[in-house]
Amino acid sequence: MGDESGRRRKTSKQLGLRRRFGETSSKGITERAFQTRKRWGELSELAFVYKAASVGFGVAKPYGDSERYDFILDSGERLWRVQVKSAYRGSEEGGYSFHAHGNAHDEVYSAEEIDVLVAYVVPEDAWYVVPVEVFQTIKSMKLFPASRRRRSRFEKYREAWGWMKPGRVGRKKR
Repeated sequence: MGDESGRRRKTSKQLGLRRRFGETSSKGITERAFQTRKRWGELSELAFVYKAASVGFGVAKPYGDSERYDFILDSGERLWRVQVKSAYRGSEEGGYSFHAHGNAHDEVYSAEEIDVLVAYVVPEDAWYVVPVEVFQTIKSMKLFPASRRRRSRFEKYREAWGWMKPGRVGRKKR
């Protein structure tokens, strides 16, 4: 695994899979493989599938990308239409911004289109599970997962997977 100059290239394991979310290397896999926003979004969607399945949801991906939602979660009692958003870089004050709309900046997601927006702050490995009703009066939210001083009013949605799983508490595993 060397290049023309005889130096060894770093493997993805050596680069650190977790670090490549928040950092890019001047050489190697991180810069080449994940240089577009679309690729970063695809990687976040893979992380979402792993996270949602690990907390007990069935996960389905609709064919194509014509729907306003990215995934369908099965809680065992109902299906949830989920839009996944991610942020890789924070602002100077440590906040991460998420918009509640797609490419048409004036069309905020509605309850007819999605049930929940899941925001993933990649460098902090922080997940926010926000009901679509929250976005009826706002178009975006700013999250501060690492700050002890600045807190977002959306902090109550951090790791809030449980509200989508009513009746799961005390249910016997199959």
